[in-house]
Amino acid sequence: MIFEMGAKLEDNIFDTKKEDKKNKSSNNHIEPKNKHQLVFTFEKRKGKPVTLVGRFYLCDADKKAVLKLLKKKLACGGSIKEEWIEIQGNVKDKIKDILEIEGWKFKK
Repeated sequence: MIFEMGAKLEDNIFDTKKEDKKNKSSNNHIEPKNKHQLVFTFEKRKGKPVTLVGRFYLCDADKKAVLKLLKKKLACGGSIKEEWIEIQGNVKDKIKDILEIEGWKFKK
């Protein structure tokens, strides 16, 4: 049996590097905001409503800026999960109004 735990010790090469989860390189290409076709979904998690907006094909800093804008305007919590922004509450219409003013496009 071959076990692959720990460091590799063959050929006097000591590879003990761990994967850095924060600096993942994603295969997503970055698009300008007028090229996005954002979609809304609604879920209930533990009885509480959550609105998902996505797919944002942006760099992390831009996603954080959009999330910060939405959280500030809506006075609610939220987070980023991959290309989706999760906002607490059923606020689809308010999010759509805010993002249309900022120049985003939506699927009909």
